[in-house]
Formats: sequence, structure tokens, C-alpha cells
Amino acid sequence: SRKNISFSMSRPSSDMAAFQAEVKNSKNVLILSGAGVSAESGVPTFRGAGGFWRKYAAQELANPDAFSRNPSLVWEFYHYRREVMVTKKPNPAHKAIARFEQKMVNEGKKVVVVTQNIDELHRQAGTQSLIELHGTLFKTRCTSCGEVKENRDSPICEALRDRGMPDPQAQSSQIPLNLLPRCQSCSGLLRPHVVWFGENLDRNVLKRAMDEIQSCDLCLVVGTSSVVYPAAMFAPEVARRGVTVAEFNLEDTPETFNFKYHFSGPAGQLIPVALGNE
Repeated sequence: SRKNISFSMSRPSSDMAAFQAEVKNSKNVLILSGAGVSAESGVPTFRGAGGFWRKYAAQELANPDAFSRNPSLVWEFYHYRREVMVTKKPNPAHKAIARFEQKMVNEGKKVVVVTQNIDELHRQAGTQSLIELHGTLFKTRCTSCGEVKENRDSPICEALRDRGMPDPQAQSSQIPLNLLPRCQSCSGLLRPHVVWFGENLDRNVLKRAMDEIQSCDLCLVVGTSSVVYPAAMFAPEVARRGVTVAEFNLEDTPETFNFKYHFSGPAGQLIPVALGNE
């Protein structure tokens, strides 16, 4: 198993003015975001205390074996998540990141957001240079022909209408396979175009992310627990190059002491200040 490599045993700095000065001097900024960013928009994290849907933890449903055993149940879970997202909006952190990107682009500089989130809130906020490591709720992939398509239908298929609520007493009967979301090209069974537990990231997506890790001159880690790999290794890899990494999170993570800065609090409050939006 991987061991943490500590660069310093001292507490990371929380000097916001010093960090803001580094932001002004940067030309190629990488922002790594996780579920903590979207939690402030009311998006369920499905991780940690209370992170359950019905009686299931996300890991029990977001995996290929679960889909193979019970695609009806897994589709109910993702249908619920899609319907929830229709009601959610970007929060001040998403918006501040998008404004910062535009400002930097206007100055001939670069900002890239690499997110573990599948909710598209960065995209809604206006972020242009976006790498979605784990895919998106609003694309499907055919299990037969492999076709990937954007899909924003609500509900995604008629059989899922009014299904998927997280009531722990729910005893939903299984939806027949032929009534679950089907491919328009070959009629194969569709699945959410997301990376499930036990699956590898798309190689092209991972390469894009790794290229940014190797070229950035400043890195922000926002609202991520730093426990899901391979994303958890990205910021430590930047720090190993001697590049400044600043972590914004409600609490310490396994990588906190590897970074130059740590700012504790809600991203929606911290990020607009850190990026000079206030």
C-alpha cells in the first residue's frame, strides 16, 4: 500500500495574504475539486456519516458487479441523483473559480479545473477548461456498442418516473431490463457514463490531468478528502515538484501536512477571497 511522504512536519500556513500574492504571480493554475465543493450547493456526498441512499452506501451501488446483478436498483439510484441535480445551482465557490479562470485567460494566463464531481456544477458556473475525471451524470454509455451520448431527459426513461426516492422502507419491484434506458443506436442496455469503484479512469482523461499536474505553477485542492485514487496522488505529485499547493477543506486530510497552505472552512466562503473575487 502507498505510504504518505511528508515534506514537512510543521503545520501548513494559513496566511491568506501570502497565498493571494502567489495567486497574483501565477500563470498556470491547477484547481482540483471534490465533493466538498458541491456539498454547499446541497448535493448529497454519499460519503461519510449519513451518506447513504436507502440502506446502501454509494460503493455498494456504484460498481460494475452491482449493475450486473441488479441494473434496475442501480438505475434508480442514478435516476434519483440526476433528478436531485436538476434542482441544484452553482455556489459561490464554483462561480469564483469560473470568474478567476476568465480573468486569467484575459491576462494570457491559464486555469484548468480537474474535478472528481459528476454533477456538472463547474460547467454550469461557466468553467471552460474542465477535466471531469469520473464522468458525468448527464451522459450515458451503451453496454453493447459503447456509444457515449449526452442525456438530460427527465426522467431518463418512463419506467423510472417517480422511482428512486431514498426512503429506507422502499420496496421497489425490479424494472424489466427492456424498460430500462436503452441505446437508440443498437437497443443495448445503457449505463451511467461515470467511473465506478473498481474501474479505471479513461486513459485519455487521465493523461490530460497528468499533463496539467506536470505543467502548473500553483495548485488549489478544494473540498476533496484526498482518499480516492488516483486523484488523491495528484496534489502530492505537484508538491514533490516544489510547486505551491493550497488545501481548502473543512478538516485536515491525509495529505494536509504535505502542502504549503491549509485553509479550514467552507469553500464558498474561502475561495472567493483566495482568488481575489472579493
